Amino acid sequence: MPALSILDLVPVRTGQTSAEAVASSLTLAARADELGMRRYWFAEHHNMPAVASTTPPVLIAAAAARTSRIRVGSGGVMLPNHAPLVVAEQFAALEALAPGRVDLGLGRAPGSDPVITQLLRQSGTTSDVDRFPDHVRDIRSLVSRDGASLRFTSGGTYEVTATPAASSVPEVWLLGSSDYSAQLAAALGLPYVFANHFSGEGLERALDLYRTGFVPNEENPAPRTFLTANAVVADTVEEADARALPQARMMARLRTGRPLTALESVEEAAEAEKTDRLAAPIWDALRAKWFVGTAAEVTADLAAFAERWGVDEVMISPVAGSDRDEPMDRPDARLRTLELLAQPEPVAA
Repeated sequence: MPALSILDLVPVRTGQTSAEAVASSLTLAARADELGMRRYWFAEHHNMPAVASTTPPVLIAAAAARTSRIRVGSGGVMLPNHAPLVVAEQFAALEALAPGRVDLGLGRAPGSDPVITQLLRQSGTTSDVDRFPDHVRDIRSLVSRDGASLRFTSGGTYEVTATPAASSVPEVWLLGSSDYSAQLAAALGLPYVFANHFSGEGLERALDLYRTGFVPNEENPAPRTFLTANAVVADTVEEADARALPQARMMARLRTGRPLTALESVEEAAEAEKTDRLAAPIWDALRAKWFVGTAAEVTADLAAFAERWGVDEVMISPVAGSDRDEPMDRPDARLRTLELLAQPEPVAA
């Protein structure tokens, strides 16, 4: 069985407030820490009714305070939305809060629509997407112990650091879902994660480009990668399928351009699917790529998946839908997925 990590979009379901959704995710992070999972990453998405993960650094700080061992990080910070120095300073501060436990995952996509991108640009200086490679390099220098050195055209220099006296630095990862990201991570000698949970298309080529083109360096002498995947685990296959349906319907809305809503409960999704058949056209394709079933089935499938692609870690996005009467501040359905996969040893009396 590969090591397990968690990718969290902080889902918001029908009737749930943002405060309750965040409280639910922090409970999940604390339990993932107890279960011995390797990392807990927060995504960055904007203006989506079902996603409260808009500011990874804030959520990472809260998760770091609730945990003691697990690595916490971003999956990822969408760099075109932010000034590189701001990102570097935020993650240098996070590293000071949780030394040796912080991952800075960087992505090139905006994480939203063109309107939100323009609003982000109006509210502060943001990165030029065409300079993404330069900004990745800048952040790596800024968060290092020595900082970065700016050279003026007149010949003078100016020293800049993300924090005055770093004792350790966050680990930088490059994220993506294209050949471009794989090739850039290889050229920069960075750890790399392909966004397999999003579509799964292009995985083989991306990993091949990354591994064959990797340029070793002192920090990363060999390519490092893991896989992401959506997972729903329950006591029966039928229950797992039912709990996967709300997320499947959300994916159908995204793919067909329909208005987005808060995540439906299991009961709401089942009732609505009887009439609108929203998820039906894509269900088979999703079901083939997601990991849905009992603990025994999903554990075996994850092990085969990791072996097939030569990785020792899988980061799951636990997308199990909740029952209508599940407490709003608890992640009972998602928590069940983690606990069934982790299979912790019984606590001695």
